[in-house]
Amino acid sequence: MSAMALSSSILQCPPHSDISFRFFAHTRTQPPIFFGRPRKLSYIHCSTSSSSTANYQNTITSQGEGDKVLDCVIVGAGISGLCIAQALSTKHIQSNLNFIVTEAKHRVGGNITTMESDGYIWEEGPNSFQPSDPVLTMAVDSGLKDDLVLGDPNAPRFVLWNGKLRPVPSKPTDLPFFDLMSFPGKIRAGLGALGLRPPPPSYEESVEEFVRRNLGDEVFERLIEPFCSGVYAGDPAKLSMKAAFGKVWTLEQKGGSIIAGTLKTIQERKNNPPPPRDPRLPKPKGQTVGSFRKGLIMLPTAIAARLGSKVKLSWTLSNIDKSLNGEYNLTYQTPDGPVSVRTKAVVMTVPSYIASSLLRPLSDVAADSLSKFYYPPVAAVSLSYPKEAIRPECLIDGELKGFGQLHPRSQGVETLGTIYSSSLFPGRAPPGRTLILSYIGGATNLGILQKSEDELAETVDKDLRKILINPNAKGSRVLGVRVWPKAIPQFLVGHFDVLDAAKAGLANAGQKGLFLGGNYVSGVALGRCIEGAYDSASEVVDFLSQYKDK
Repeated sequence: MSAMALSSSILQCPPHSDISFRFFAHTRTQPPIFFGRPRKLSYIHCSTSSSSTANYQNTITSQGEGDKVLDCVIVGAGISGLCIAQALSTKHIQSNLNFIVTEAKHRVGGNITTMESDGYIWEEGPNSFQPSDPVLTMAVDSGLKDDLVLGDPNAPRFVLWNGKLRPVPSKPTDLPFFDLMSFPGKIRAGLGALGLRPPPPSYEESVEEFVRRNLGDEVFERLIEPFCSGVYAGDPAKLSMKAAFGKVWTLEQKGGSIIAGTLKTIQERKNNPPPPRDPRLPKPKGQTVGSFRKGLIMLPTAIAARLGSKVKLSWTLSNIDKSLNGEYNLTYQTPDGPVSVRTKAVVMTVPSYIASSLLRPLSDVAADSLSKFYYPPVAAVSLSYPKEAIRPECLIDGELKGFGQLHPRSQGVETLGTIYSSSLFPGRAPPGRTLILSYIGGATNLGILQKSEDELAETVDKDLRKILINPNAKGSRVLGVRVWPKAIPQFLVGHFDVLDAAKAGLANAGQKGLFLGGNYVSGVALGRCIEGAYDSASEVVDFLSQYKDK
């Protein structure tokens, strides 16, 4: 493996977050899950692509609900909660568990927000996923194998630098020719990856500290800094390398350098090959990104339809306590009145700040810890332009091709990055039109909360006309602006310490059987939430097996 390929491995396999802007899709990266109540402005009449939501509305009334003890209650029907339920129903079907999934909103999917109107399909939350085997398993088990759509693995990804969109190398043969970094910068990265750099400090490093020390200033400023904006909408000076990009951090810990750790990891995989792959799963060609024919909402909708009456919509959890016999009592406000539920186990998949409030009566320590996680605001702005509005120098064979572009904070544009949605997946825009999704805000730009939706759309359009769109192009159209005031949990230095303190607080308060889940636990990417859901399901099954043995 080349030195520059290793330096870009930080772009390839962050364990707790994968890129929200799916530009570097040759990497193992995925979009984040957004949390928080959105501000929304619709410029055209549109509807969510989830008309089947009504098919699994509540079927249990308050009468008699408290007469039975459930094995598990999953609080939150976002992607984490639904996938935990699906894992219990498929991977752990032999356990025959009696469970429900409760959701305060009137629909499932959390902040997966697929919109459809006038021939357009666009996303206003997470936008795609890396098609790992756990994600593909979840899709196949949901009956969506034939609805999967995958991006072109050879499509280029770009970073804005010195006024020009510059491609990121996707394979070793690209390394001598890409102009995003200087020759000295490439040499510095290669030497650092080999281990010719300062030793690691005794304290937990930020992403910026780790990358500058190992790979040099250019890798940080031109690759990793914009990548952090894309993944977390975060500040790399505050993000934890260990928590945010743990697989790369582990390489140095394991081998003494990034390259040595990589070689050791490869050897370990040869010595301990994975089990045979599920033959039901499709085989993606190369490293790419995926979605579904009618957008990401198809996955939570399909899971909920299969779960049927186990999904309870418009159920707002108001109180949780534990009885002397070890059972949990959950009180909900529902359209049919108050409902009390008794259960042996609870999985909280709501955002940490909501979990903090609900769990305070059970553990002040856990509640205090959960309140420390920070979620900065992010806005998703979807714009459409005529195809002829794209600058000629940005076209490949006369077409806008690629995954999208990232913008370092030093390059004079406010937008974090842009996805070429209609180039990425089929059927996203009418003929002759281009659909572009941009993100703006994040930890270094809290001012978006003071801007109107009109102002945000104007800012993004202004930025695009500096880079991608002809300055005098006409025919632009605003499809939607959605502001998430609390978007993406930041995996800051000390993140694992805070999470461990929350879990320990629950355990020390005698709250065994109460589990924490969601993106602040597993990682901000949709794919990481699905992988974490399988882990959470296994934890629940293990706990209940011990529960039955008592």
